[in-house]
Amino acid sequence: MELAQLRMVKAVHDTGSIAQAAMSLHCVPSNITARLKTLEQELGTALFFRSGRGLRISPAGEVLLGYANKMLQLADEAKRAVSADAEPSGRLRIGAIESSATGRLPRLLAKYHALYPQVRLELSTGTWSQLLEDTQQHRLDGVIVAVDQDRAGLSRAVMYREELLLIAADSLGPLHSAADLQGKTLFMWPQGCPYRFALEQWLLQCNQAPSIVSIASYGTIVGCVSAGAGVSLVPRGIYEQYRQGAGWTGYTFAELAGVDNLFYWHQESVNHP
Repeated sequence: MELAQLRMVKAVHDTGSIAQAAMSLHCVPSNITARLKTLEQELGTALFFRSGRGLRISPAGEVLLGYANKMLQLADEAKRAVSADAEPSGRLRIGAIESSATGRLPRLLAKYHALYPQVRLELSTGTWSQLLEDTQQHRLDGVIVAVDQDRAGLSRAVMYREELLLIAADSLGPLHSAADLQGKTLFMWPQGCPYRFALEQWLLQCNQAPSIVSIASYGTIVGCVSAGAGVSLVPRGIYEQYRQGAGWTGYTFAELAGVDNLFYWHQESVNHP
């Protein structure tokens, strides 16, 4: 069993086909086919099943993939550990919820890239549950999410607290309380968003039940609010990003407490400069 074979297993699983895996690994498909066949013969079991035009990982392949992720991670750490004084280099995979990726990370990552140009930064967005899962499975090196939750194998630390603001077009008039939302449409991310949960709890405490429309895009939400179609609750990072020329006002309420954004990383990533 070789690290190159394990990288092939991971690439085929991640891409769903040998052809796509070959492109990502910069080799020919026949090489991957032959190396995987040799590995399956060595292990005495099939690692993938054909599914239409692609490949689906087998139960045995799933087990091997878990070990492969750990072994590849350790191999990368070993390279970094023996050259601890060298300039940071290689791939750094960061995941974040959209509000952080849009409102907080661009300036930080630009500064990081200027300091460490040899590091290949990769930023991906997703739901908080998927991002944490990807970190547990070593598909990401670290993630920023707005939930504080125990996850096996992960460590976490608060990065910053997001103040929450209600935004509404100036044409809708000022907002003084939750009662002013009655009869207005609210645009929020779908269920599971911690900011939506904060809004729903506030409305419940105030005995208000305005209509909430689910939209999984801050750009679209801001566009709807700017057009005077309704109201939204957004973190300050998004407010600062879009407020110039938006034609709306932001309102803060003491009852709408800020939400911590936390950085999660795998506990096994101990030598990552």
